[in-house]
Amino acid sequence: MKICHLTSVHSYTDTRIFIKECRSLAESGYEVHFVVPGASDSIIEDVQVHGVIKETGNRLKRMTKTVNKVFQKGLEVDADIYHFHDPELIPVGLKLKKAGKKVIYDVHEDVPRQILTKEWLPIYVRRLVSKLFEQFENRAARKFDAILAATPHIRDRFLRLRCKAQDINNYPLLEELKIKSSAWAGKENAICYVGGITIVRGISEMVKALSLTDNIHMLLGGRFAVSAERELVTRLNGWTKVKELGYLSRDEVKEVYQKSKVGLVVLHPTLNYVDALPVKMFEYMAAGIPVIASDFPLWKGIIEKNECGICVDPLKPEQIAFAVQWLIDHPKEAERMGKNGRKAIEAEYNWENESKKLIAAYKSLSDKKDIKGVHYENSNARSI
Repeated sequence: MKICHLTSVHSYTDTRIFIKECRSLAESGYEVHFVVPGASDSIIEDVQVHGVIKETGNRLKRMTKTVNKVFQKGLEVDADIYHFHDPELIPVGLKLKKAGKKVIYDVHEDVPRQILTKEWLPIYVRRLVSKLFEQFENRAARKFDAILAATPHIRDRFLRLRCKAQDINNYPLLEELKIKSSAWAGKENAICYVGGITIVRGISEMVKALSLTDNIHMLLGGRFAVSAERELVTRLNGWTKVKELGYLSRDEVKEVYQKSKVGLVVLHPTLNYVDALPVKMFEYMAAGIPVIASDFPLWKGIIEKNECGICVDPLKPEQIAFAVQWLIDHPKEAERMGKNGRKAIEAEYNWENESKKLIAAYKSLSDKKDIKGVHYENSNARSI
């Protein structure tokens, strides 16, 4: 069976699409193709990558010219199943359905709720755009053969529409971030954050918290999404204790975790985040370091059940600072929490478990069963 993944937004090294999904499908014997902007035609780990020219300049060019190039290249592949990853590709998915193809929509985010936080949209139009997009997405989703959702919360939304939906969570690969237990003694008095950097993801509170701690610095991996936000944050007192590292490769991410004693994920309580499951939280656990996380009920349940960190009000830098200082000042307890997090990853929150659900979803489609409104068997895993 020939399958083709499509994206107009992500890179060919994307963790969810390429490293996890494409590679797992190729290892299971599928002929896997990946159409992606900004890449060269090549075969990488048995995945056939088809590059298209990436339009630069603005969103409109990407959502028109790049999307059309992805569609045309996808047609050339002539796959049995198409698996697309961006909401702007929904019209492409509908065209492929009309052409008689089976189509999977991989929903990475709860987009209608995400739209409500978009700073580039005037606040007075966000609610209208969110509502209109949700209506469009709902109508389209019913026509696709399967919905693969990055969290159970998103999955449940599509199940209510009587779509065939399954959560495929972004849990870590078991071996990728594994760090020797003996490495704790060589760690720095460092906390870390790796990922997209924005105000709503808590960068201001993290930096303010640093100014309230003693002999602690932060390793900051990733890029600021908005240059104006960086200018504001660099003026805060705690910025002198930040080591800004920029974009990091996967090996460099592991090095940061190896040096750090605490991982932070203190996202603000927006509608798009409270029911999400952030990849970085599980990566910190996989690397065996304790987590300081926002006290959302879903996150708090995971962290308290596994005794792998501390939950705080993400809008209160003094709470973040207290948790950071306590973990740095109590290394044995911090190490114990880190080990507990790693155990939880090995037992439950790992990609190896999720890949079985992915393969089952594809097998269901390839068996040509009438699957409208059917839900795969649930796993106990919670995921993003």
